[in-house]
Amino acid sequence: MDSFALAHASGTEWKSITEKCLADLSNPEARPGFEMLGLVYMTDSLAGDAGNILKLLRSRTGISDWVGSVGMGICATGQEYFDEPALAVLVAELPQDGFRLLELQDRPDALPPAITEWAQSRESMFAVVHADPRNTDTPEIIAALADQLNGFLVGGLTSSRGELAQVSGSVCEGGVSGVLLAEDVPVVTALSQSCMPIATQHQITACDENVLIELDGRPALEVFKEDIGELLARDLQRVAGYIFAALPIAHSDTGDYLVRNLTGIDVERQLLAIGETVETGQSIQFCRRDAEAAEADLVRMLSDLKKRTDKPAKGGLYFSCLARGPNMFGDASQELKIIERELGDVPLVGFFCNGEISHRRLYTYTGVLTLFT
Repeated sequence: MDSFALAHASGTEWKSITEKCLADLSNPEARPGFEMLGLVYMTDSLAGDAGNILKLLRSRTGISDWVGSVGMGICATGQEYFDEPALAVLVAELPQDGFRLLELQDRPDALPPAITEWAQSRESMFAVVHADPRNTDTPEIIAALADQLNGFLVGGLTSSRGELAQVSGSVCEGGVSGVLLAEDVPVVTALSQSCMPIATQHQITACDENVLIELDGRPALEVFKEDIGELLARDLQRVAGYIFAALPIAHSDTGDYLVRNLTGIDVERQLLAIGETVETGQSIQFCRRDAEAAEADLVRMLSDLKKRTDKPAKGGLYFSCLARGPNMFGDASQELKIIERELGDVPLVGFFCNGEISHRRLYTYTGVLTLFT
């Protein structure tokens, strides 16, 4: 697996942008024993033209299999595109029979028999997926796919101010779609957090669905105020968009955690609501958005990935939260430039998501990077 071709462009209308990308791709052609997979990401202003873009890419490259998503922002090597029509394309040369497209799954049902048989025969334990944020079953679909593959998923929730289009062979929406990779397509993947813990973990000792009643046997809001400090505790309106709940993942050897928004505060009854159903006995801690710490964690993640492979990456996929990018690292494509600085000129595409997928879980405020090695 030697060849990854990257093209990305912006402009005023879909056809000229796609033509620019096609000119940079230079008619990719697979060698004997290999086949081509196309990955395509487009900003949401092109969502209505997704079908036309796919048709032109397919006819001009001869590549029939494409996967991808619309995003409010998309990315390529060292470059982010927001608030303008833009397209990013990565063409990957993979071993023959090295992948299968995953058609839209809108319920946590079993995979189609043909896909299950292929996954078993090719020892497929890795998938790149895109998901519709409107489908309330999305977390369960993601977990079910990971369980059926006995493997690892990466990807993100489609983000758009208009149509929520995905690509998996054709343009689709409403569920989870993507591509399964065979065992002989080597990848490494890692996750970077944007929100850093501000205090120790607590045990949830009383709750009701997503409402925290007691932490460590004390009123939840009382504990929360102690953790965030006197200044914020005096004006709780200031915590919105800055302070979050972190739910540590049990048995994680990396101290991983899921970040969830605070959704309500009841000062009179000392209650705190978060964007996730919780149970008594579960651990929780609070965290804050921190641009400096997020950059340090991104560099840590990149260093970790480099240590896990003994050769330079051939291509990459990056799924980052909409709250990152220019909203955290600045307007000059800084997040993608950090990746380029640390990894070099690796052909890379991806998009800015409504939620990020890693392993079998739906994250927020994270960056998920996968490298083809």
